Formats: sequence, C-alpha cells, structure tokens
Amino acid sequence: MEKINRYINEYEVYLVEHKKLSDNTLQSYRRDIKFFGHYLATQGIECYLGVSHVDLLTYMIHLKKIGKANATISRTIASLRTFYSFLHNKGYVEINPSTELEAPKMDRKLPQVLTLDEVERILAKPDLRTSIGKRDKAMIELLYATGIRVSELISLSLSDVNTAMGYIKCKNHTKTRVIPLGTMASKAIDMYLKDGRGYLVNGDEDALFVNYYGKKLTRQGFWKVVKRYSDEAGINKTITPHTLRHSFAFHLIQNGADVKAVQEMLGHSDVATTQIYLEMSNSKLRDIYEKTHPRA
Repeated sequence: MEKINRYINEYEVYLVEHKKLSDNTLQSYRRDIKFFGHYLATQGIECYLGVSHVDLLTYMIHLKKIGKANATISRTIASLRTFYSFLHNKGYVEINPSTELEAPKMDRKLPQVLTLDEVERILAKPDLRTSIGKRDKAMIELLYATGIRVSELISLSLSDVNTAMGYIKCKNHTKTRVIPLGTMASKAIDMYLKDGRGYLVNGDEDALFVNYYGKKLTRQGFWKVVKRYSDEAGINKTITPHTLRHSFAFHLIQNGADVKAVQEMLGHSDVATTQIYLEMSNSKLRDIYEKTHPRA
C-alpha cells in the first residue's frame, strides 16, 4: 500500500492546520486511520481510495466482533468521516463512502467528579515542609484552578505562568489559551517557586514542574502524585488526573458559570462536549428536588 503514507501525511497536515483539534484527538484520529489501513491490507484492498460504503460497514462489524467498545467505534466513525471528507474535497475520491455511517447508540457516561470536600482533603495532604510537597500542592491547586489537561500541565514552562497578573498561558499545535489563575493556586505556585523548585531543578531546565532529578515531570509521575494523595485522603473513588479537570468544570457550571466560558477555558472545540457538565448539574438538581420537595 505504497500510497497510504502520502494520504495520511496530507490528512495529518489538514487536521493540524484546519480542524484545531486537541493533541489527544489528533493522535486518536491518526491511530484510527492507520488501524483501518492495516485492516484493508488483510482484506486485499490496496488503497484507501478503493473503499466502498460496504467495506466501512464490514469494518464496523469487525470492530464489534473483536470487542471494541461503542465509544471506540463511534470515535472511529468520526475519524473515517473526517478522513473521507478530506479525500473527497481534495478530489481523491469521487464519492464519499462514509456519509451514511451511523454511530452506535450508547448511554452517555457521566464523568467521575470530586466533591469540594474531597478536593480540600487531597490538597491538605502534601507536606509543605518539603520541596516535593510544595511542588505537589502547586500542581494540584493549578490543575483544579484551571482545568487544563495533564499533558498541558507538564508542558508548562516558567514563562507560561504569571501569578502577579493571575493567569497561565496554555499552548498546543493550533492555539494558545489564556486561563485565569485563582488566588490559592497563585499562592501555592509562588511558594513552590520561592522555596521548592530551586532545590529540585537541574541545570537550565525550563519546565515549571520537575521531578526528583530536576527534569521535566511525566504524565505517569503526576498520576502517581494524584493516586498517592487520594489514597491518603481516604477517597473511595477511581480517581485519575483527569478527574480534577472534570471537577473544575462541574463545580464552575454548578455555581452558574456560562457554558461557553467553560468551553473556552477547557479548550473544547465543540460546546457539546462541555454541555455534559450542564447535564450533570441538572441531574443533581433533579435528585435534590425529588428527595426534598414534599410533592416531588
């Protein structure tokens, strides 16, 4: 399939320059198309251009048979639609075979969130007598205060943070977001920078958050930090670093924040993604009403 790399390379350039997707979504789209290419090879189809609507339907059945979740199949359909729309618009295919693909119906899972009390319990655990404790407190405060992704957190450089003015700059391939930084997070970062990072940093490292060896912290390193303090706080939930992002958004919406403003802070390309937090808030209000109203 000698032409496959050419189409994928052009498609990736299109995604970066025109679709303004997050890094994680870009990686997912690339992976979906490459997996589809491997499948085509097993079926004796030499090029993406020779694919029919039936071939795509057969691939969806194949994904179901090998145990792929509905969410994965839905994302794959979105990837293929985008890919074949690109090929059609470029004139590489005369007919777009993906136009009638339908995503499987599925229940929308609500994300796990922390209560305010649980957030406070986690934030109380880092030992502020140590450099690592100051770092951990600053990281968790920052993530909860801004809702940025873990990949964005560990990619922050010193110049991306302005505690005096109260904001951070979050950059990816397509745009830069400026996100407000609360007082508590600013204080925690200042403490870390003044009396913590200097004892950890090694050489000219520009990353804001570093590990024991003074090098840029990894996603796995931060996950271990969150897991440790969650366990110490006695929280009986499955918590990931993304849980803090969900909690940030949910607590804002719950307290009356505008969905579009939260969308901008989170960096969601589609407001529908952000509206799940509104659904969660409405659901909780309904629960409270049914439990407390005498005529519910």
